Amino acid sequence: MPKDNENIPFLGPLEPSEPQGFSAAQMIRCEECLRANPPTRVNCLYCVAPLPLTESSARLVKPVLRPPEKHQLGYNNILLADDQGANQALSENVVADAAALLKLSVENVREVLVQKTALPVARTASREESELVTERLRELGLQCLTVSDAELGSTVQRARSMVFDDDSMTIRQAGAAEQTNVSWADIVLIVTGRLFETKLEIRERMTGKPENEILDTSEFFQDEFVIDFYTTTHSSTWRIGANGFDFSCLGRDKALVVSKNVDKLLALMIEKAVNAKVDDSYARVRNLLELAWTTESETQSSGWRRERPGKLSVGVSTIRNNATQFTRYSRLRYYLKSRG
Repeated sequence: MPKDNENIPFLGPLEPSEPQGFSAAQMIRCEECLRANPPTRVNCLYCVAPLPLTESSARLVKPVLRPPEKHQLGYNNILLADDQGANQALSENVVADAAALLKLSVENVREVLVQKTALPVARTASREESELVTERLRELGLQCLTVSDAELGSTVQRARSMVFDDDSMTIRQAGAAEQTNVSWADIVLIVTGRLFETKLEIRERMTGKPENEILDTSEFFQDEFVIDFYTTTHSSTWRIGANGFDFSCLGRDKALVVSKNVDKLLALMIEKAVNAKVDDSYARVRNLLELAWTTESETQSSGWRRERPGKLSVGVSTIRNNATQFTRYSRLRYYLKSRG
């Protein structure tokens, strides 16, 4: 009688269910740590040093889009505005390829493409990786450029009060004794937006259970309307904030309500600065900025507190604000304006 295994037909070698890896000849050796890396990487997997490009690896390399640390220099991929409507006519395959490259959803990429404002679509810790993203997007027919944090700049000078003349204004900075005179004709850009901050405080009692007992929660919210303006004589950002600004420069037009004073000040600046372009697009594109420039979040602990013998509680607060995001966007508008 034949055995069961004798009746099994011979099927030959089976095809592997997983994709084959790279051969030793395809691997790229890092010039810093001398370790082998897959040809799809831009930076070394071990020491993060830039990897040399060969003809074969240039076709295989893919961006990882590793975000920079909080205090690390970043490189931003800016998708330029399309005034002729070419972006809206892109095929679904191009949009899908761009979404896969940027690791975004097709819907998000489509929303960015229909905007008539230059927007960031990626932020990386390596210039080589950022330039690779720019090159891949250009191959898809999209206009993109790489801008580093250093090129954008981040210097903000907050104005405390102003004195207006027919041809110029005198700015007094917060916490500084010196004054700066700025000609109305030198103001080239005015950017408006709102700064917000939310603070969530939680106080918990430590227990032996997997979850602590929540004793109290509280949430605080504040926002501030701000006006950024740029001149041809200063490279930094001049910022007027609704909170803490002296509106005496309005004279008899000064109102009792801060919101009305802000509107009057903005209207006066637009009237005087005849060479300035007014940009109020931040409110419209703020949600899309979260794709690359996320709102910053910080968690702080208020320490332990002994309520009674054997009972300990701890307080934790989480603070979120968009100050860095708005400053980057404001500086981006100035960067593009100054370079035509």
